[in-house]
Amino acid sequence: MMLYLTTRMVVGPLARTYLRATVHGVDNIPATGGVLLAANHLSFVDSLVIPMVAPRQVVFLAKSDYFTGTGIKGTATRAWFTSMGMVPVDRDDSKAAQHSLEIALQVLREGRAFGIYPEGTRSRDGRLYRGRTGVAHLALTAGVPIVPVGLIGTQNVQPVGTNRLTRAPFTVSFGAPIQVEGRFDGMPTGRARRELTDEVMDAIAALSGQERADGYNERAH
Repeated sequence: MMLYLTTRMVVGPLARTYLRATVHGVDNIPATGGVLLAANHLSFVDSLVIPMVAPRQVVFLAKSDYFTGTGIKGTATRAWFTSMGMVPVDRDDSKAAQHSLEIALQVLREGRAFGIYPEGTRSRDGRLYRGRTGVAHLALTAGVPIVPVGLIGTQNVQPVGTNRLTRAPFTVSFGAPIQVEGRFDGMPTGRARRELTDEVMDAIAALSGQERADGYNERAH
């Protein structure tokens, strides 16, 4: 926690000034208790800028490769991701999806904030794809609210395929929390998850202004 607070003191102001971040709606994030932050996904840096500007620590999953490097660079990378609240996961493991859900539920049950991208992976054409129902499964299982997050312009900070950060303006908007407790009682599980997920994606679209895509997004190979 001390490392996280120290990192925030340095990185937060940097994001708002050098990287030219505009932030809206931070008061929509509950100060305490488990909460899901569900965002659109445009760039690798999304998992960094959201924790930078949020008023509380937000846990994201990150590729395990970022935690296994050696030497000075590997140590620095591991320390950076750890300080930002990242949790390693092997995305190529056949059980990665289930393991990710278990980690997320543990974080939420500990009363912490967990960040998730309902689209599943980055949008390479800028459109907002259909949400996968894992976000609803987590919210309904843990009984926590979902704060929709709209990102605009982060693809210009670190374009897909590059490792270099560019000084470009971007916006992070936190929407009003979507409450789940009691709203879906008695509804079939599959229908409840689909309806809640669609509600979340509608809220994200309103914040990001993106064109909607009809189908799901798939990981690039």
